Amino acid sequence: MVEINPLAWWRRFLALPNESRTKTLIVALMVALVSATAVSVTAILLKPLQAANLEADREARIEAMIATLPGLADILRESGADSLETRLVDLETGRFASSFDPAYLDQRAAASDPDFSDVVPREADIAGIVRRPHLAPVYLLLRNTEIALLVLPVSGAGYGSTIYAYLALEEDLRTIAAFSVIEHSETPGIGGRIEDEAWQALWPGKEVIDDTGEVRIALVRTPSDGPYEVDGISGA
Repeated sequence: MVEINPLAWWRRFLALPNESRTKTLIVALMVALVSATAVSVTAILLKPLQAANLEADREARIEAMIATLPGLADILRESGADSLETRLVDLETGRFASSFDPAYLDQRAAASDPDFSDVVPREADIAGIVRRPHLAPVYLLLRNTEIALLVLPVSGAGYGSTIYAYLALEEDLRTIAAFSVIEHSETPGIGGRIEDEAWQALWPGKEVIDDTGEVRIALVRTPSDGPYEVDGISGA
C-alpha cells in the first residue's frame, strides 16, 4: 500500500543527500514560493498605507498652497474643515465618479494606459498631453455643504518635460484664487521662472471662463489686458 503520511514523505525528503538534484529543485521551489508569498502579502498589506500616505502628501501640498490665500483661515474656521475632500470626475460626462476610490488612482499612470485614457485629437490638444485619462481628481473645500474653494490638478507639456500644477478656483468656479506649480524640469532662470511667486501672483483674480461657459484663460506675449489673460514669461 502506498505511504501517504506527509510526515513520512518529509522525513524521506530530508534523508536525501544534499547533492541530490531532486532535493535541490524542491528546496529551490520552496524558497521561491515562500519568497513570492511574503512579497505578495507585504504588498497587499502595505498598499492601503502607501495610498494613504500619497493622498496625505497631495493634500499637504494643496493646503500649503491655499494657506496663503486671503481669508482662507476664516473659511476654515467658519466651515470647521481641517482637510480637503477628494473626489473623482469622469472627464467624459463631467460628473463625479462614485465607483472608484480616489486613493487608488494614479493619474499619471492612467494617462499612459490605453485602458484608462483616450488619445486627445491633435487639433484639441493645446496642452500637448497626447492622452487624457478617463478620471481626474478634484479637491473640494466645503463651507456648510457649499463649495468654498475648488482645486484642480493641471498639467501641460513644457520645454523640458510635463509641467504639473494646482489651480484653485473661488466659489463661483470661474475666478482663479491661486495657481501653484509643483513639478517641472524647465531651464533654471528661463522656463524655471514659472515657480517665481511674483509670476504666480499674476493669476489670482483672473477668470477661467466667460459668461457663455467658454474657456478663455490664456498666456499672452504682450502685456495682459482683461480678465482672461496672464502675462507670459519672456524667453520661456
